[in-house]
Amino acid sequence: MPTVTAVVVGAGHCGLAMSRHLTARSIDHVVLERGDVAHSWRAQRWDSLRLLTPNWMTRLPGWAYDGSDPDGYLTAAEVAALVTAYAAESAAPVLNRTSVTAVRPGGLGFEVDTDQGRWLARSVILAAGTTRGVIPAVARRLPGLVSIPALQYRRPDQLPDGGVLVVGASASGVQIADELRRSGRDVTLAVGEHVRVPRRYRGQDILWWLDALGILDERWDEVDDVVRARHLPSLQLVGASRTLDLNGLQESGIRLVGRFAGVRDGHAQLSGSLANVCALADLKLGRLLDTIDDHAGGRGDRPEPTLVPKAPLGLSLLSGEIRSIVWATGFGPDFSWLDVPVFDHRGRLVHEGGVTRWPGLYVLGLPMLRRRRSTYLDGARHDTADLAAHLDDALKEAS
Repeated sequence: MPTVTAVVVGAGHCGLAMSRHLTARSIDHVVLERGDVAHSWRAQRWDSLRLLTPNWMTRLPGWAYDGSDPDGYLTAAEVAALVTAYAAESAAPVLNRTSVTAVRPGGLGFEVDTDQGRWLARSVILAAGTTRGVIPAVARRLPGLVSIPALQYRRPDQLPDGGVLVVGASASGVQIADELRRSGRDVTLAVGEHVRVPRRYRGQDILWWLDALGILDERWDEVDDVVRARHLPSLQLVGASRTLDLNGLQESGIRLVGRFAGVRDGHAQLSGSLANVCALADLKLGRLLDTIDDHAGGRGDRPEPTLVPKAPLGLSLLSGEIRSIVWATGFGPDFSWLDVPVFDHRGRLVHEGGVTRWPGLYVLGLPMLRRRRSTYLDGARHDTADLAAHLDDALKEAS
């Protein structure tokens, strides 16, 4: 069976960025990809999706956007093409159509089973990316409605005619709700905790400010509660020059209700905390804009407070008003094939800045992995440089 120093699982932007650094350090490796390069960008994004980050933030090791529209936003298809070209330019040792079925300790360090055979490796880097939607257990008690995670949503005509309930008001939820409403659907949005930001403030993209203020570079070992930081909702943004917030959604005709809490007797049970979560989001927004104003001097034009409607505490799922539900309640990796004891009691992979407690096992592509910018494509260039250096040092110590 083939032997290699490192196996990288996943040929998305994180896996390829890691491959670039491993090659620069003369560490022999292979990148195993279940589909083709940039598989998740091709198969797990809705048709109209654009990156939330402006083009000038589209940067990978040895590559940066230099096109004519630095303030634009790439489509998912454009990102897939970019990542594919990056793999070719880097001459990354990718094996496409090779699904990893198990990773366990053994041999030189790890045995990596695939549907094409077994590999032996001293180190394994998990860069499989987003592979599953997080759906609450209550979804199993729905009374015969079409119910899909946001990862499976592609376009409005994929859903049956009639009203749609979108659960979750972070980036995916507000974008999908907006698209469905623009298609003519009656849309209800169940709102839980969210992070409200304007697309632009004082003439700059909000991410420009987060970058300039160093907020995106805050490290995992510098925050007060890293577990909390890693599970914060995504910024309430859309990949366009416009702001998409709850006020704008209501103006377009979308009905807001509280957090989806359960299902009983054919009714969705809704939290009565809508006013509180909106007030908290507005408070945090004000603090962020205060920080920007303190840095820049003066005071910019502030968004209006969120208008909170009188929302019901229940919603019939039997009346026909709601015909389908889209769960925009989070995404995550599927590590069901990982047979290494690196998980906590809730099944979450435990790591310190991408370094697990099992020697030689690393992970990439998770929110707040090593710094706040890890959430975005732009974060891979820093995270992979750090982890490649850690791996290189560990190999030298062991030799």
